[in-house]
Amino acid sequence: MELARLDLNLLLVFHHLLREKRVSAVATVLGMSQPAVSSALGRLRTSLGDELFLRTQHGMAPTPYALQLAEPVATALDGLQQALNVRAAFDPATSERRFTLAMTDVGEMYFLPVLMDALAQTAPGVTLQVVAVTSASLGADMASGRTDLALGLLPQLQAGFFQQALFRQPYVCLMREGHPLAAAPSLALADFAAASHVRVIAAGTGHGRVDEALERQGLQRRIRLTVPHYVALGDVLGHSDLIATVPERFAHRVTTPFGLTTRPLPLAVDGSVIHQFWHARLHKDPGHQWLRTLVAQCFGDGTD
Repeated sequence: MELARLDLNLLLVFHHLLREKRVSAVATVLGMSQPAVSSALGRLRTSLGDELFLRTQHGMAPTPYALQLAEPVATALDGLQQALNVRAAFDPATSERRFTLAMTDVGEMYFLPVLMDALAQTAPGVTLQVVAVTSASLGADMASGRTDLALGLLPQLQAGFFQQALFRQPYVCLMREGHPLAAAPSLALADFAAASHVRVIAAGTGHGRVDEALERQGLQRRIRLTVPHYVALGDVLGHSDLIATVPERFAHRVTTPFGLTTRPLPLAVDGSVIHQFWHARLHKDPGHQWLRTLVAQCFGDGTD
């Protein structure tokens, strides 16, 4: 069909339906009523001769034709938005923009309390949506604009993305305060190896390198529990004699609430460097520049 015969506002509704998957959510984002969003979808269906979205129990599922249109439409809208934003100012005090951040569960525990406090002080109308870095589509989501910024140790984003190092951190041994190994200020390697360990397999991150480093040094640990994330680790350690090897800043978040303590590892393991990553499409966006600056101010230690 000819572009001149299509109401381009309908493409904006289409783009947000792909992201939100619910008419009510699109209505909120675009400041429209739900009937108006449904009407726009109906007109677009008629114009393009395809259902585009089908109702399911998980929301509006795109048809194959809608998926085919998704990237070209997102690219076109993004180009137009960037052109309009070239001279656009961003005022955090009055903005109601929503940013989507990707991070791990340990990242949520470390970053979000500080970020939300900073937003309350300087940008009360700005909101955040958090998604998991474990998604296989993270790179594509950042390229398309569905995700604005990723935070963490993310090897899969090293190539093709802008990045800024925020801080370096060592790994430490975490245990409850009354643990038998907590009686001494340092750990003996033999005691560390003989203890019962929790191993965290954090998919999509580089923290698995700790296990690789330990194995390279020939250390055989007693793994009593393996978990896919950090979220329950504080409670598990607080009620057992298990120990875990974790990033230092995560340990700082959970020691007091769960009655835990840390000890240096009794063997050399390279620390991690935590970055913020973003796609070139947002590199010059004023709002995004402000967000990156805020993140660097809150968490940067001069590493980069």
